[in-house]
Amino acid sequence: MLWYQIFSDGVEYEARVGKPFVPPDLTIKQVWEAVPKHLFKKSTTKSLLYLARHLLITYLFYVFAQNIDLIVSSLGGTPLARQVLKAVCWMGYWSFQGFAFAGLWCIGHDAGHGALSDYGIVNDVLGLVLHASVLTPYHAWRFTHRAHHKATQSLERDETFMPFTRRDFKLPDGKVAVRMDYTEILEETPAFTLFKLFVRQFFGFQLYLLHNRKGNRRYPAYTSHYRPSSQLFKPSERSAIILSNISLLVMYTLLSMYIKSHGWNSAMKYYFMPWFFQHNWMVMFTYLQHSDPTIPYYRKSEWTFVRGALATVDRPVFGWLGRVLLYNIASDHLAHHFFSTIPFYNLPEVTKAIKPVLGEYYNYDSTGVLAALWRSFTQCVFIEDEGEILFYKNRAGEAIVDVDEKLKANRNGKPVDGTGQEEMIID
Repeated sequence: MLWYQIFSDGVEYEARVGKPFVPPDLTIKQVWEAVPKHLFKKSTTKSLLYLARHLLITYLFYVFAQNIDLIVSSLGGTPLARQVLKAVCWMGYWSFQGFAFAGLWCIGHDAGHGALSDYGIVNDVLGLVLHASVLTPYHAWRFTHRAHHKATQSLERDETFMPFTRRDFKLPDGKVAVRMDYTEILEETPAFTLFKLFVRQFFGFQLYLLHNRKGNRRYPAYTSHYRPSSQLFKPSERSAIILSNISLLVMYTLLSMYIKSHGWNSAMKYYFMPWFFQHNWMVMFTYLQHSDPTIPYYRKSEWTFVRGALATVDRPVFGWLGRVLLYNIASDHLAHHFFSTIPFYNLPEVTKAIKPVLGEYYNYDSTGVLAALWRSFTQCVFIEDEGEILFYKNRAGEAIVDVDEKLKANRNGKPVDGTGQEEMIID
């Protein structure tokens, strides 16, 4: 991608803009039959080799950071030039080590789906350790994430990135509202938008875990992933939540020991700053997977498992770097939603196999990731309180995609037959 294309919309995105939307009526069986059976096989050895490679990369980033002063001083130059180069090196370390931390989280994510090994104990031990290493409660996240997979883009049952509605913003009825009405309520300065984006990117995931920020609003306010009695979990899952919390306490203890022996400055430079950047990358790719002006949400009468799985977007997040360090989590996310237990190293082949079946319903977007993030954050503002298939509207109350008018007339609110499809998820 040439530099001047980075902040322009991808051609795939432009093809969806303004096109009347007809929801897919594909079946799971059609998609299932397109995938060669050998792609479902898991290899514990292969997964462990990928993990070992990733741990080595993470360690090498750490070694680089330890030698930044030596590297910069060896290059000479003026004191100002050395200070600038040192700042660039530290920013580079935090960014790339943040990628590495996000990769650890991604491998733990696959463990949560049982996709690393045929042995459940191997998946859970790896997931527990890897997620604790980046301060994520493994089992608590695993339970709600699987619920997300079973109800993706369902306005009643999905667990994450739930959109605001017209009522939430106290906007006037769409039939009488004019542009000025939206401007008065929704308009904000670019600086404030950037501030909100910063908070969401660097703190949003922890706020979601802490009090269900942007989670499903059917739960009481301040519902937490850390509380075993939370309504997020079944009573039978409470012991696993306690185990997750214990794993975090162990990690906090290890960090405290490191701080005691090396000081806060070292802990901040080598761990906490990359950890903050990890959250930025994680929130970026998870948000963009499901929040896009051209991707629908469904209410109960129109939702099916297949439609939910297709309401996600594959993106080449930072190209080869995203594939190597994030394990195809962004580039093959749609395939992952259909087959969540297929190992990450087989997902590119799965995508290739199902694309002919999905046809126009395969959503891909080559828009540069920073441009896509800004576009979604500024244009995915709210949805309507009524309607069964809904697209985001912007701050002018406009949607760039809408449901085909003929379909609206023909359906007339009749439900589709999606009963039981969520139980067919391979999980």
